[in-house]
Amino acid sequence: MESYLETAIGIAREAGALINTFAERRVPFELKGEFDLVTEADRASEELIVSRLQSHFPTHTIIGEEGGERSASSEYCWYVDPVDGTTNFAHGFPVYNTTLALEHNGEMIAGVVFDPTRNEMFAAEKGGGAYLNGHRIRVSKANRVEDSLVATGFPSRKRHENVNVHFYYQLALQSHGVRRAGAAAIDLSYVACGRLDAFWEFGLSPWDMAAGILLVQEAGGKCSTMKGAPANLRGRHLLTSNTLIHEEMLRLFAGIFAGNVRYPMIEMTDPDKQ
Repeated sequence: MESYLETAIGIAREAGALINTFAERRVPFELKGEFDLVTEADRASEELIVSRLQSHFPTHTIIGEEGGERSASSEYCWYVDPVDGTTNFAHGFPVYNTTLALEHNGEMIAGVVFDPTRNEMFAAEKGGGAYLNGHRIRVSKANRVEDSLVATGFPSRKRHENVNVHFYYQLALQSHGVRRAGAAAIDLSYVACGRLDAFWEFGLSPWDMAAGILLVQEAGGKCSTMKGAPANLRGRHLLTSNTLIHEEMLRLFAGIFAGNVRYPMIEMTDPDKQ
């Protein structure tokens, strides 16, 4: 297993260096659908990652966000997001990463999230702990939501149909704040290292969260759906936390799902007329 993780770390660093060269040039973006952005960097990074993985593990299945999938009859499957946070990247907002994760017979066994803007490599292997640049990391010790800093994300498409604004509003008023950075793998990594106390989101793809879930678990955190069921890479929603506030988060979410909220949304008024 160590060779899997070491290989993933090496590939992620190489992809991160490639992404940085594109960032310096401020490459233009394209639309894949009405809102989803894609850049030359996404395609080049995925091509590099897939090529390297095929070279090291020719029998493994590879699933990449930009369609760089390689099917194989294998019990091993790699999930690849070549640039997680493409919208940020396309606008020069320095919160994006490259992430790889390896699944064996349905269980995540290795994962990395590399932030090339800060040279931060988050890495974890099943049963071996979670690390940031080689140093062991642990989740935070906040034991109440009201003492916590949490994070979430919103989809690029069908935003008008997404209910997360209700969860955002309630948690923003019941915690130290809600951050929305736009790169799920980094949010998950920040839960793992204690910079955030919890993260939730609707509609993530497997490559968005595969490595991050393993990081959180190996750092002592907890992962589930927003209703408390076991976390599922193909599920409709995800909640991760430092474990200590997980049950409280689930109770809050249950109330929001049921429409029983502590803070009703206020009506829009013109502040100049108040």
